[in-house]
Amino acid sequence: MASAQQDVGALLDDRTEACRAKDIDRLMSLFSPDIVYFDVVPPLRFIGTDAVRGNFVRWFKEYEGPIGLETRELNIAVNGDVAFAHMLHLDKGNTNLPEEQRERGFWLRSTVCCQRSNDRWLITHEHISLPIDFRSGSVLMGLAP
Repeated sequence: MASAQQDVGALLDDRTEACRAKDIDRLMSLFSPDIVYFDVVPPLRFIGTDAVRGNFVRWFKEYEGPIGLETRELNIAVNGDVAFAHMLHLDKGNTNLPEEQRERGFWLRSTVCCQRSNDRWLITHEHISLPIDFRSGSVLMGLAP
């Protein structure tokens, strides 16, 4: 069991490093062909690697240079050939937004589900979310762990 947790942890580390470097091919190699991805941007979900690739390319273009990512409170659970992890991510860097918003950093929540097939772990589902204030409908980007 510890080895499987280490393997999933390595997969998540690869995911983070590929995102930091904006290496789309390396990143997409970590996803199952039938990935279902829930992000904080429309639409409600991205299904399949083509849709997910397009969403990541869009995200990469929002940043000038590398994307700063930090993971905290990573928890991994494995049972047989299925695993899930939840964590907090700090997403930061220099964006292509107007000057007053150019340097941005915020914490978000992430849940990742994986499945092992032919001794290889792949991400089959990912869910990214930001907390909101239900009264105002505002996203709360200033929260930190």
